[in-house]
Amino acid sequence: MNRRGISPVGAALRGALSAIAVLGACGASHGPVPSVPAVKASARAAPPSLQPPAEPTSLAIGGVQYRGRLTQGGWIRGSAPVGTRGVTLGGTALPLAPDGTFFAAFDRDAPPSLALAVTAVDGFSLSTELAVSPRSWRIESINVAKRPGKLPDAEFKAQRTVELARIGAARAKGSSADGWRQTMAWPAAGRISGEFGAQRIYRGEPGAYHAGIDLAAPQGAAILAPADGVVTLAASDAPFTLEGHLLILDHGMGLTSAFLHCSDLVVHEGDTVVQGQMIGHVGMTGRATGPHLHWALSWRGRRLDPRLFAAPAR
Repeated sequence: MNRRGISPVGAALRGALSAIAVLGACGASHGPVPSVPAVKASARAAPPSLQPPAEPTSLAIGGVQYRGRLTQGGWIRGSAPVGTRGVTLGGTALPLAPDGTFFAAFDRDAPPSLALAVTAVDGFSLSTELAVSPRSWRIESINVAKRPGKLPDAEFKAQRTVELARIGAARAKGSSADGWRQTMAWPAAGRISGEFGAQRIYRGEPGAYHAGIDLAAPQGAAILAPADGVVTLAASDAPFTLEGHLLILDHGMGLTSAFLHCSDLVVHEGDTVVQGQMIGHVGMTGRATGPHLHWALSWRGRRLDPRLFAAPAR
């Protein structure tokens, strides 16, 4: 605190007031901004057709640095200086790691702007509207029934209720993993056969949008962890009705990966895995028309586009 009772962070935030209008309008700071360092991916890279659509944007408010993809299904990582009491995005409080870094992401249906607020220990708060660019979504026709199998409706509903509860609990467990800091690696090699965010039509019957991406890979191909994490769900014995043999990894800070339709899993609930470690094999269990890997990312209920997280091909 200085003689006026203003913390260094509070002073920095006050000094940034004149730049906020420009920041909110253009999504970038006046000068060059140091990026938040990412961990180099060590697993296999995606083929050229799977390249992310744009480079991350760097921006800043006062002494707080940010880097990310400000679009529906995208993300930001940031670093707040010592003396920051809290950071919020769209009213959601973001946990700060011991080194002051944090993570947040934008849902597939995120609004065109979200308020990013930083509060110093002296109570001074600075907020700006971050522009979240919209995207258009494909319509995909899938030659499979919306509800596979021959279970009676009541039995299917009862089983599905249990499965959804397990998925929700797995995503809510949380862990101290640092995978959220990493540039993710592709979990399997193969072309994208199903796009994130696409509206799905199952034999003429509309379904929910596609909450991940499908990688067309051969039966039995290795699935590798895209980033460090902890296994919070491993449906090894009884496959789920839609997801089949399902695996969920918690990467920390609320970020999770889900891997669907696996033929088998080679890790168990509670295991800690590192980027590039084998976690299972590609299959076609659950609702699937052929062997492939469905990879989905989520953050606190927001559905995210894996293409905006994965490392580009080299």
